[in-house]
Amino acid sequence: MPENPPIIIIRKKKAGHGGHHGGAWKVAYADFVTAMMALFIVLWLLSSDEKVKKAVGGYFQDPSGKGNLAGSTMASAGEGIQVNQENMSKLKEKLEQAMRELPQFEQMKKNIEVTVTNEGLRIELLETEGGLFFESGNARPSLKGTELIRMLGDQLRALPNKILVEGHTDAKPYPSDHGYTNWELSADRANSARRILHESGVPPTQIAQIRGFADQRLRDPKDPENASNRRVTVLVQYLQSPLPGSEGHQPEKGETKSH
Repeated sequence: MPENPPIIIIRKKKAGHGGHHGGAWKVAYADFVTAMMALFIVLWLLSSDEKVKKAVGGYFQDPSGKGNLAGSTMASAGEGIQVNQENMSKLKEKLEQAMRELPQFEQMKKNIEVTVTNEGLRIELLETEGGLFFESGNARPSLKGTELIRMLGDQLRALPNKILVEGHTDAKPYPSDHGYTNWELSADRANSARRILHESGVPPTQIAQIRGFADQRLRDPKDPENASNRRVTVLVQYLQSPLPGSEGHQPEKGETKSH
């Protein structure tokens, strides 16, 4: 009998599309969508105002969100500091850092002086001829003045130190027919600054004095009508420091001063 021919069995394996490509396209698509979302976020940030940019940037610096400075996460300058004569310079550095974060600081920096004195830390807001921190001729703070004083309140409210607020004018007589003089103007400006500090969280018991000196403590005695004589001063006293005397406003030998 003839031999039976061999039976040939052919198996065809069907491979689906995923057999060649798997899920790789899904990963690539997810990466593309993520990149597009990141691009849109960056474009949105670039078109946002400074406060939004600082808030977002502050989150990545401090995700816990414990910072107290509005628009950023910088903690209050006084947090954890017992400010005495040994470490007042640390408070000065932190305040200067906070000031540099203000959106309009470049326009104000030449008119801000922070000085460590024998009384404490003296922060002076020096006026310009047209009025920088207060509207010319009255006690109403400007937008820049309000912003700066509010920032000071944010930074100083955690301190145990007492705060004094002083108002000064130049020697030019105040033009009024109703008995309102430089004495009233200097005191009213100091009181306006006090109200902003309170609104920023500084407790009433922390502010020890509000003082108006008119033109009795000229910053530039050689030029009594110079605009820099018109100023408001916030003085952070040392702990257990006596109230300053009449000559305390001038920097002493060895003191540090900055713009």
